[in-house]
Amino acid sequence: MNLTCLYNASSAYKSRKRVGRGPGSGNGKWCGRGQGGQNSRSGIDTPIGFEGGQTPLYRRLPRRGFTNAKYKVTYVPVNLSSLNRFEDGQVVDEATLKEARLIRQELNGGVKILAKGKLEKKLTLKVNKISKSAQEQVEKLGGTIELI
Repeated sequence: MNLTCLYNASSAYKSRKRVGRGPGSGNGKWCGRGQGGQNSRSGIDTPIGFEGGQTPLYRRLPRRGFTNAKYKVTYVPVNLSSLNRFEDGQVVDEATLKEARLIRQELNGGVKILAKGKLEKKLTLKVNKISKSAQEQVEKLGGTIELI
């Protein structure tokens, strides 16, 4: 630390500009808003990129690039620990998962089983995808996996 690091603490707490207090205040008559027009009015709230009614730049420029978002396949994740609520030897598919309220949204790509938690029952899984570690756990307990 040296003398160049020091500053006047009072300048850090500047009081706000008081407008509309006459010409002697330095911001009199139009209060720093100019003589007229849209920005001098109260309640002015123009959107970002607004150009006074002219078509804004972001709409004038062509869209570029590639997007595959329309065709993106998303899988609903289901953890192994949540499959313990089913009975031993039961067939677990999309319908039984919906019935147990483990999946609630519409399926775009299907169901993927993840290895979070520990499975304690022998199950037959009919799913779209399964992680390697989850597959190992299911097969270790004697369960079977059918990929749809």
